[in-house]
Amino acid sequence: MDKPLVAEIRELIAADGPIPVSRYMALCLGHPRHGYYMTRDPFGAGGDFITAPEISQVFGELVGIWAASTWDASGRPLPVRLVELGPGRGTLMADLVRAAEALPAFRAALDIHLVETSPLLAARQRKTLKDTPTSWHTDIGTVPPGPTILIANEFLDALPVRQFVMTPKGWRERVVGMADGRLAFGLAPDPVPPAIIPERLRQAEPGAVYEHCPAFDALCAALASRASDAPLAALFIDYGHAGSAHGETLQAVKDHGFVDPLAEPGEADLTAHVDFEALGRAARAAGLVASAVSTQRDFLFGLGLAPRAEALARANPTAFDAIRSGVERLVDPSPTGMGALFKTIVLHGPSAAISRL
Repeated sequence: MDKPLVAEIRELIAADGPIPVSRYMALCLGHPRHGYYMTRDPFGAGGDFITAPEISQVFGELVGIWAASTWDASGRPLPVRLVELGPGRGTLMADLVRAAEALPAFRAALDIHLVETSPLLAARQRKTLKDTPTSWHTDIGTVPPGPTILIANEFLDALPVRQFVMTPKGWRERVVGMADGRLAFGLAPDPVPPAIIPERLRQAEPGAVYEHCPAFDALCAALASRASDAPLAALFIDYGHAGSAHGETLQAVKDHGFVDPLAEPGEADLTAHVDFEALGRAARAAGLVASAVSTQRDFLFGLGLAPRAEALARANPTAFDAIRSGVERLVDPSPTGMGALFKTIVLHGPSAAISRL
């Protein structure tokens, strides 16, 4: 017997025909009753994957240093909205707040807001941050206006993507339908409007795939609206590629391993690598400024990773090996290591001071 989400997707396809990959992703991750993030805490060794804040406290502490430097460069506004998108278990924010205690003026300025759509994860965040005054939202639009510093670690990769495939007849959108009684990928019959594909990528060999994240436009529009009347800087950290390119990156992860994205809707995490060039284009189109894309390795070392890790190891000599291995994992420079695969970008309003950070 099909699980509830599989049955619902089957009924949807039977009624309306095959659905775009983006809609399939949205259902799998965010269905209000059966979506992946609505039904579980997927983080940590006992979940499906581990994120940087769970690997080492140094990560959140260094993001805190970035936030403090940004606050200082934007004129030390009082208060400043510190906003996190997709805050997981609240670990990054807890580490950031702890680090901010060393900078009393910055800590006193913080008005903390978490944007979380999962009631289950929001409950976990409340436990983690039980001693920290915090407000929760399901949409950034309800965060009060004012000077804003926003952080988002492994948030963008879960935004649904559309996939387009080059065929002998031109670009076609990949869809999810039914074949032999099972969910299966197929191609929509209608041609894809050329404007969706970046001009330099429109000519490609049959079989080439281009992924497009339509949510970038709405996200950047929301940030630009906030930046129109107050300073804003938004730091995004995620795995992906610095430049737009052909390639299929949709993946499903369960129990720390890769699985078939169509096998168990709602039971595995679905993500796609972030196209940071496309995010930058969307930001500039909305009137924001986009920084150069950096690797996580360069970003963390630039914030003082080495001396902070050394100080932490001196203060906790019995945990030296764990501290070292965690830090090494964060900055692993191999092509699939976090130091190289993960990138950072900062989006901000027209502030010359912030642009130098």
